[in-house]
Parts: sequence; C-alpha cells; structure tokens
Amino acid sequence: MLRFITAGESHGPCLTAIIEGIPAGLPFAKDAVDRQLRRRQGGYGRGGRMKIERDSVEILSGVRHGVTLGSPITLQIENQDWMNWQEAMSPLAAETPPEPVTRVRPGHADLAGALKYGHADVRNVIERASSRETAARVAVGSVCRQFLDVFGVTIGSHVISIADVGYPPGEEPRVADLDADFWERVEASEMRCASPQVTRLMIDRILVGKRHGDTCGGVFEVLATGVPVGLGSYSQWDRRLAARIGQALLSIPSAKGVEIGGGFALARLPGSQVHDVVRYDDERGWYHLTNNAGGIEGGISNGEPVVARVAVKPIPTLAHPLPSVDLSTRENIDSTRYERSDVCVVPAAGVVGEAMLAIVLADAWLEKFGGDSLEETRQNFLAYQATTSFP
Repeated sequence: MLRFITAGESHGPCLTAIIEGIPAGLPFAKDAVDRQLRRRQGGYGRGGRMKIERDSVEILSGVRHGVTLGSPITLQIENQDWMNWQEAMSPLAAETPPEPVTRVRPGHADLAGALKYGHADVRNVIERASSRETAARVAVGSVCRQFLDVFGVTIGSHVISIADVGYPPGEEPRVADLDADFWERVEASEMRCASPQVTRLMIDRILVGKRHGDTCGGVFEVLATGVPVGLGSYSQWDRRLAARIGQALLSIPSAKGVEIGGGFALARLPGSQVHDVVRYDDERGWYHLTNNAGGIEGGISNGEPVVARVAVKPIPTLAHPLPSVDLSTRENIDSTRYERSDVCVVPAAGVVGEAMLAIVLADAWLEKFGGDSLEETRQNFLAYQATTSFP
C-alpha cells in the first residue's frame, strides 16, 4: 500500500511530504526530483512567484546513500518567499495581528473555506488552498516515477489546447505517433505543445488574455506507456483504475473535467466504432487494434497506454477582479483584491497530472505485486508476466 500526505502553506517556511510504502532498495536520485520541480515551474503565462522560487528538494528521511530504506520518506521544499512573510505568517501569537483579508474572490476557495472552517481572515484559506501545494505532489510523483522506471513505465503530458486555440480537428497527436522526437519537441515548447505553429497560436492567445487582464484555461493530455494488464479491479467501485485516476487528476487545482481514452466523443458513436478489437500473436502477445478505452477496461489496465485528458479552467485570480462581497461586513463590493498570479497554468498543470498519474499507478502496482523490497516486487512482477503470455 502506498500513501502520502503533504503539509505547508503557500507563504510558510516550506512544503513537506511524507510517503509510505515505497519498497526498500530503490535507487533514489535527488536530481530527478529537482528536475520535475523545475518542469512544474515552467510554461508560458506563469506569474511572478516563479521568479522568486527555485524549487529543490531536501530529503529528511527514508533514504540512505541514495537508496530507499523501506521506511517513510520525508521530502521538504523550501519557500524562498517565506522571508517576506515571516511576520504575516508567523505561527506564534502576535500582539498586533496583521490586517485580515475579508474580500472573497470568485472562483477561489475563499468563501466556502472561510465559512466551513469559521475563519474571519481569508488568508487562512488562501495559504493552503493555493496551487503552491502541488510542488509537494510533484516531488512525491517523482519518487513514484523512479519506482515505475524500473519496470519500463514512462509518463508524459502535452497541451492540446488553450482557450479556443489548439490543434485543428482531426490533427491532434495520436498515441501511436508519440515517439522520442515528439517528446523532445514538447519539452522544448514554452506551451509543452509539440507543434511550433500551435505553440505560437497558444502564446498569442495568452497575450490577448493578459492585455485584457484575463486568464486562460485549456486541456492537457497525460499518458503512461509500459503499463501491464492487471492494475486495478472491477470487484469494487473504489478499486477501479479509471476511478482512481479520475479522482487524482480532479484533485489538481483548476481541473474541472477528466476523460479517459476517447472520453465524451465516444458517447456520440455506435459501439461498433468504439470498442477496441483484441488480437494475439507470439511476438506481441495480447494487444488491441485501437485504444479508445484509454488503456483501461472494466476498471483494469489492459496493456495499452493509459491515456487521460484534463480540462483546466482559467485561474480565478484576475488582474481586473470581479465584483464580490466583504466577508466581515457582507457588503457587496465592486471588486476584490488582486494578488500576484499566473495568466495560464495549463502546461504546469500537465506536469502535476504526470505526478498524480505516477502516484496512482505506483499504488496500483504495489497493490498488485506487493513486496517490501524492490527485488521482491520485481520477482513478483516477472512471475505474473509469465502467466499472462506476454513476451
């Protein structure tokens, strides 16, 4: 069983994550975690916070001489901006508390969080609801990726569209075409989009939003290759792999929709055009002619790439804030405050999506194959593979 928890506020001293369940004996590369943290901070349309933070992980437990111990792994990411917030965010009682934030922002957790937890100062909501927390999740996901790498599982994401701009209909990348060159172009793109032409259109669209003091959402695709048959289960609703992936991806701030495989488009087609024909040969083993199911059938991975798309809403912090209400006076006001923010987070959200998919797959992997040590897990996996007639 794999589980993790994160802690920390956006402008507190640090973010912390504790992971339990990673087997002993896994080679652990700090540089690999830092690389994923840097990827999360990239993408055109990011705000001023990215110029302040230089995310890097500190390993506090669970790893010795570059190898996991099987005990809980503690990761810490320092917040560079903490130096500017030590008084406002101090954990100690203050003789003169800072002026409370009372104007709630539409689209944020401000109002619901303040009412739920009984906060008179919305700052108490803002700090934890902030997407800054996802840096800790990316660190956890990097550890899970290092585990999955051992078994040949690779995970990537790319941006399909920004607002109303994206690939022309019928020209979106197909999973079968996502080769090494494709991923090199994705990593080189400011929008994490393989097409230079579409990247330019996306950037132009973000610039239009920025000029109007507005923000842009979009859609990213995340996928994993090398996933074997058998992760997840149809036996209970909460063990279905698609459901677990859906929950994980919808937990990303601003995520408002998830499709697995062909998703909503499949609802408009007859069954004869939807379901993936199964084939078998001695060289490839079991395989499908298409992958409309997105690598999951009946709640179980079917050996094809696991593919999901996530709709990301425009972030709600606007340079020209919307009307709202003051929490303390209940007075309707013309505008809320403006806090430093991004214009578009879709490329970064894709990196968070990779982390969440890695976490779900690593959890399902350990559920299926078990093992307190990496070698035990490996032997269990190889024994299982022999029973499924795969090469």
